Amino acid sequence: MKNLLLILAIWLVSLNLLAQAPAGYYNNAEGKSGANLKTALFGIIKTHTERTYTNLWTDMQSTDKKANGKVWDMYSDIPGGTPAYEYTFISQQCGNYSGENNCYNREHSFPKSWFNDATPMYTDLFHLYPTDGYVNGKRSNYIFGEVSSASWTSTNGSMLGTADPVTGLSGTVFEPIDAYKGDFARTYFYMATCYEDKIASWASIATEAQQILAGNSYPAYKAVYVQLLLTWAKNDPVSDKEIARNNAVYGIQNNRNPYIDHPEYAEKVWNPTSAIGEVTASTISIYPNPATSEFTIELQNGKPFTAEIFNLTGKCVKRSTDLNSGETIQVGELNSGIYLVKITSNKTVIVKKITIQK
Repeated sequence: MKNLLLILAIWLVSLNLLAQAPAGYYNNAEGKSGANLKTALFGIIKTHTERTYTNLWTDMQSTDKKANGKVWDMYSDIPGGTPAYEYTFISQQCGNYSGENNCYNREHSFPKSWFNDATPMYTDLFHLYPTDGYVNGKRSNYIFGEVSSASWTSTNGSMLGTADPVTGLSGTVFEPIDAYKGDFARTYFYMATCYEDKIASWASIATEAQQILAGNSYPAYKAVYVQLLLTWAKNDPVSDKEIARNNAVYGIQNNRNPYIDHPEYAEKVWNPTSAIGEVTASTISIYPNPATSEFTIELQNGKPFTAEIFNLTGKCVKRSTDLNSGETIQVGELNSGIYLVKITSNKTVIVKKITIQK
């Protein structure tokens, strides 16, 4: 029995070693940061084996299988708990659906409409996941974000609803559960890196994408979205699931997600204070706070800015453009309460809270 356990342990260690990135895989990225690091990683991962859309059904049996053999669906799974339902591979593929627990399909977590269904993005396993068809349909091509007021909630707590203005986003967003936010953040870092030569053009394709895509190769995402993704990545560190999936996709596509192998790369590439803008929360002052009929905004960088005031339901109640540091904003028409002030300057977005008391 002891010999059997020893052999099994050696086999598992050997399997793990074989599944890692080859020695020297990231050599060209060493010593780099910011745009240079992102471009170096692009050179490492851009070439990969393109799959057919039909291949994905079989591929996902290797990339997204739970320990019990069921489909690992991040839109229905409850880590550490019991999900309302689970799917069996192949036999429960969509198909038609009218609600949750009907069938699973292939979710483009980075919506395919954002890149006009073009290849090789269309079948890149690093952003395609098996998910409940109905939840996938609810998500549609809305951006990932954080919800302040949910219009719909899935059985595992994923939500569709109005964006929380604290995040600097607006409109309808889809919020995955906390346990998988880091997974999706690292997926989006991968997409901006693997398709560095293409992503600049995507901002003009879909309305939803325009809110988060910067229209360039670096930083690729707007500052407010970079901040959200970095927060998600930090709060939900790389899991064993992601590591196993990264290895499985590597065996199929022959490329890797560097932000799973090296989570620190995300900060090195997209550190918001050094790589994106000079405006930070500490360089903005709002006073008086609480305010009665007016308040003043000061920016240390001295550059023009836009100020938008949101109530806690996410509705923009006032917008002022082309402001300069030290200008006063009149709020006498607003009711008493807590509001969020979204300040945009030099392509950087900061959100501050203010209380109005009458």
